[in-house]
Amino acid sequence: MQESDSQLSQPHFIHLRCHSEYSVVDGVVRIDDYVATAKQDSMPALALTDLSNLFGAVKFFKTTRAAGIKPLVGCDVWIENPINRDQAHRVLLLVQNLTGYRHLCELLSKAFLENQYRGRAELKQAWLQQANEGLILLSGFKHGDIGTALSQDNLELAKKYANQWSSLFPNRFYLEVQRVYAPAENVAQEALIHQTLQLANALDLPVVATHPIQFILPDDFMAHEARTCIAEGYMLADSRRPKHFTPSQYFKSQVEMQALFADMPEALANTVEIAKRCNLTLTLGKNYLPDFPTPNQESLDEYLIQQSKSGLETRLHALYADDNVREKKREAYEKRLQFECEIIIQMGFPGYFLIVADFINWAKNNGVPVGPGRGSGAGSLVAYSLGITDLDPLRYNLLFERFLNPERVSMPDFDIDFCQEGRDRVIDYVKQKYGLASVSQIATFGTMAAKAVIRDVGRVLDLPFNFVDGIAKLIPLELGITLRGALEKEPQLQERREKE
Repeated sequence: MQESDSQLSQPHFIHLRCHSEYSVVDGVVRIDDYVATAKQDSMPALALTDLSNLFGAVKFFKTTRAAGIKPLVGCDVWIENPINRDQAHRVLLLVQNLTGYRHLCELLSKAFLENQYRGRAELKQAWLQQANEGLILLSGFKHGDIGTALSQDNLELAKKYANQWSSLFPNRFYLEVQRVYAPAENVAQEALIHQTLQLANALDLPVVATHPIQFILPDDFMAHEARTCIAEGYMLADSRRPKHFTPSQYFKSQVEMQALFADMPEALANTVEIAKRCNLTLTLGKNYLPDFPTPNQESLDEYLIQQSKSGLETRLHALYADDNVREKKREAYEKRLQFECEIIIQMGFPGYFLIVADFINWAKNNGVPVGPGRGSGAGSLVAYSLGITDLDPLRYNLLFERFLNPERVSMPDFDIDFCQEGRDRVIDYVKQKYGLASVSQIATFGTMAAKAVIRDVGRVLDLPFNFVDGIAKLIPLELGITLRGALEKEPQLQERREKE
């Protein structure tokens, strides 16, 4: 998105750090609010850097582009500490281009699959030797290995780490400084900043100022604290609970950041420089299917028609044992099959049908029970002919157009029920046939419903059960209702809010 670079000469600061609600444990920032706040501050670029994941990256990319803001995609990642696994380090990786995005996706997937420790998906530094192109690395300030070494007054070890990172990321490594406390409030913070600047001068490394955003407005701090307490199982008033965040970790404006780092203008300028160096473009809305291997090099279109006709013949013999009855019914089935095949080919989905049929028939042939068909996919005669479903759509007058319609182009989606005990075997078959890189499982995000939020917040506030339960019961029984919506619809709830 090079067109934004001319705008980037104007701002004084770009936010390069933010944990959104997709940082499941500690984030409450909603992407729409985050982007809107940046737009209000005339910030022409903005980064999303959730902890250990890219779950919000596509939504963030779309939202920023729609708002005329340059999206900077990255991740706050755990780095394994081989000396002490209980004290992993954190650094920030920012994506420069599509190569970097792919590397970051691969690194995170590898961490989740191969190197989890106490719930953390940790990267091994050695992995970055082969997967650093297209990525910029920020040192993580106090959370990084360099910051930890400096905090322990071990300058030589800090130099060693800095040289390692600088070697791995030539001209793409920045020492990071942060002020989550006012300078006069935290001596240790200022001492670490001073040591970081000395190290930067000694090794001729650039310094960048970041601000780790955890919530949008200053008033959101207590809500954020309640969220972390819910996740970690603490009471808000518990003096022993770990306190990782400060009230200043809201979205600070450019003016506020200029004032905060008035003594380090170059560190502010480097945020703009980094934003200029990041130019990720994602192609969205295009389907990428694995290649289905046809046995005799036929085209996918030809093979779909061939297999559908063959399968239909088998089905007709099973449905109508009487030859005369079968021949009377044949025309309607063949017309429907031709119609469906034409639509499937026109929309470019023969490969999808063949792939799904392949692993379903493998499951049936290998002792894994499969459901007969569910959802709109049961309306497809091609699916019935290929063995994907076991319901005759003509017998039950089911419409194919509900499943696939050229007037409403969308990816078809079969709802398939496998026996729980054999499900992993099917997934392993698909991985082996089409390659591990072509197979992934879909994540489902569970959001907190209005009643549950009331009860959870009441618990961390240590409020009496009857008091909290009385408020929760006032929320209307309406699917997906928000607290704001409940306040608008239930006068008693609004009244209690005002009085209590």
